[in-house]
Amino acid sequence: MTCTHEAVTGNYLYCGRVLGMTGLEDIIQLHPELTSEWPFIRDHYRRIGLDHTETVIWDDSLDYLEKHDEYTRSVFYFGDTVEIHQARQGWFERLDKDWASVVKFMNSKNNFMTLAHQLNVKVPQTLCFSNKSEIRPETPFPSPCYLKPAVSVDGVGIVRCEDQQALMSALEAIAADIPLQVQAEVIAPSFLNLQYQATANGAERLAATEQILDGFTHQGNRHPASYAPWESVDSMAEWMVQKGMKGIFAFDVAVVADEDTVEFVAIECNPRFNGASYPTGIAHKLGITHWMHKNFKTRYRSLKEIDLGDLEFNPETGAGVILVNWGPILKGQISVLLAGSPEQQEQLIEALTKRL
Repeated sequence: MTCTHEAVTGNYLYCGRVLGMTGLEDIIQLHPELTSEWPFIRDHYRRIGLDHTETVIWDDSLDYLEKHDEYTRSVFYFGDTVEIHQARQGWFERLDKDWASVVKFMNSKNNFMTLAHQLNVKVPQTLCFSNKSEIRPETPFPSPCYLKPAVSVDGVGIVRCEDQQALMSALEAIAADIPLQVQAEVIAPSFLNLQYQATANGAERLAATEQILDGFTHQGNRHPASYAPWESVDSMAEWMVQKGMKGIFAFDVAVVADEDTVEFVAIECNPRFNGASYPTGIAHKLGITHWMHKNFKTRYRSLKEIDLGDLEFNPETGAGVILVNWGPILKGQISVLLAGSPEQQEQLIEALTKRL
């Protein structure tokens, strides 16, 4: 793993979630522990009419990227943010220097803020620091605020601080040498995820979804979103593509509303695939316009134990359950796409929860 934090349970099994996005001509790398689940996910996708590659390399080593130059490379994150694998960053730079460079730059929340100010993108009040020694107790900070590592995935390391005293206390647990930021709390009824696809013609708008959060941790997405404020981050997306960005990337945007106005405030960039990318890809392939993507815990440890039955997606009705992140079933977790109207989605959640 070169990006996802080890605290995320079963993260090495997440490779399976891209299967539903693949085409017949693609090659996919999967962790060998998933061989036991292959017949069941393959049959599930066949029943719902979702085509995918059946050419599998049962080894998730990145070394295979160099062995297939005839293919377009597609990885979750084109770079390395995990300290023990820093030698890999140079490897990515040799494969595509521009792509690796823009990913590394935008993966820093501090760099994101710098670019936002340059491009006049609206962001929350944020103070950026090279390390915690730059933060002084007498420095005025917004309250409440969030203490954030400049580089973080899945909300790891983010702490809400009610006041200055809480902030100083939270700093004690932060490593001495990492960049960080202190950001004013944004009171927002919802947060959006705006996905783009890098193309030869620039940044193509892909999908606007509404985030489902548990604290700071991403739990799922809903489509369509209440808003689709592409103009708020279009300039950043175009800048990234001009600098060499490839593949799918996204921005998190807060919806700040009062009685008279609605504002859209950019929070951060995901210069990579993100949680919404996988259900979005499946939904596009199957023509599903209304869906929710949600994580579930289960008592089961194999797909063969799960009988979706009448809950399984029906292409004729356009409603039902589709398995997305199926690999972590080995650890008792799974994520699914719930297709249908909001009412149907809630019914599916209730029924699926009972079966899991």
